[in-house]
Amino acid sequence: MKAEDQFHIGIVAEDFEATLAELSAGFGYEWCDEVGSTTTVTTPKGDIVVDMRCVYSTTAPRVEVVRPVPGTLWEPIEGGGVHHVGYWSDDVAAACAELADKGYTVEATRIGADGAMTFAFLRSGKGLLIELVNRASQPGLEMVWQIRNGTTAPAA
Repeated sequence: MKAEDQFHIGIVAEDFEATLAELSAGFGYEWCDEVGSTTTVTTPKGDIVVDMRCVYSTTAPRVEVVRPVPGTLWEPIEGGGVHHVGYWSDDVAAACAELADKGYTVEATRIGADGAMTFAFLRSGKGLLIELVNRASQPGLEMVWQIRNGTTAPAA
């Protein structure tokens, strides 16, 4: 894990649209189109199906605003604030093992069609939540960051 692999902060927003508007008005953020799908993730209690929906900023540094998923780790932080910090990983499973050795606990993972982990969420003993995203997803996400109103926008 390296600091330069950090690529976004994530906010799970109780009021999704108001959060986007506040960040736009206050800090000039612009947003790509909303993305997401229903997907199966593995938690310590077993597999669950979640409808994960989010918007990424087209403006860097990247901010991800996530719609809440009640009863899961994707619920708003009490009082608002940063939910997680996202990092690229060349090997999510190996990075999970490395963080587990440092006292982190795996809260959710997703395995892709190729059998590799596409993402994982891990929490430190002090409560910090880290998202590891397989670097193979980077080209696809970079294309998502370019899409606004259903069309590809010029690179920012």
